[in-house]
Amino acid sequence: MRTERLPTLEDVARVAGVSRATVSRVVNGIRNVDPQLHDMVWAAVTETGYVPNRLARSLVTRRTGTIALVVSDSETHDDDPFMGRFFADPYFGRVVGGLMSVLRPAGIQLALQIVGTADQRTRLVGDLRHGQADGVVVLSLPGHDPLPRMITEAGVPAVMIGRPAEPIPINYVDLANDSGAALAAGHLIRLGRRRIAMISGPADVPASNDRVTGFRAALARHGHAWIPVVAGNFTQDSGAAAMRVLLADQPGLDGLFVANDLMALGALLVLREAGRDVPADVALIGFDDSSAATAATPPLTTVRHPLEDMAAEAARLLLARVEDPGMRVSSVIYEPELVERGSA
Repeated sequence: MRTERLPTLEDVARVAGVSRATVSRVVNGIRNVDPQLHDMVWAAVTETGYVPNRLARSLVTRRTGTIALVVSDSETHDDDPFMGRFFADPYFGRVVGGLMSVLRPAGIQLALQIVGTADQRTRLVGDLRHGQADGVVVLSLPGHDPLPRMITEAGVPAVMIGRPAEPIPINYVDLANDSGAALAAGHLIRLGRRRIAMISGPADVPASNDRVTGFRAALARHGHAWIPVVAGNFTQDSGAAAMRVLLADQPGLDGLFVANDLMALGALLVLREAGRDVPADVALIGFDDSSAATAATPPLTTVRHPLEDMAAEAARLLLARVEDPGMRVSSVIYEPELVERGSA
């Protein structure tokens, strides 16, 4: 019985119209290849069905062709093997999409790792130190998380999405969260709202703290010396719970800024249950410009958080770091913008 021959590098080179050496450089991730040739080679790889031999590639380049996306949380989630909380949040899908927009064309795989205990962090850093991935993108959820420092001290190429909670020499990509919160404050002031409150994220998360600081500072410049703030944990249920607390303590509030769209959606549902019209009675502003903002009724006015662009930049930074481990540690800060819709 005849077995169909698997496509080879020579087949890819013939279809692409380039040399075998050029194909080898492209599939092995070597960067000094003309972008047009790079695209031609990958188109030929797709057409021929060629599957790069990752084991052979790793023997030549000493690389795995894999980048790890590590979500570091304060919980184990052992009772939730499918990580429903994470994959239900638009934030994580947007991050993965942005990373893959850069990694996929480079032929690099993305491996998801979720750690929630000290033992899991220690094992992960050991695996990374022994070459289980070429580098790591870190999403650090808890405040004062030791993992970014552990990865840095292990000498593993890394980049964080979001500012680290402590000053450590790690690349990161972030949003000017304080400026985004100031945009929300200014919009509520322009609408003439006077009894303003906020639902924040957890107090130990740098992005959450920056949003609270920026919102309070902007309102202080307009004479609001104090505003009530109730913390949630970035979930819809926590936003609903915080909204109930605010309505009990501040029944006359007429303007509300919520530190992410999922919590804003929960707050919106509670306001509706309480008979408060949005935006007539309460002007409501979220943060992220996620799918939750457009799914709400009315659609949420929100601060745009360009996560896809930020994640793509994080991937580019990391690949550059893998190529040149001695490169200077750097940060990239994106500017937010206010997206006006029906809620404010």
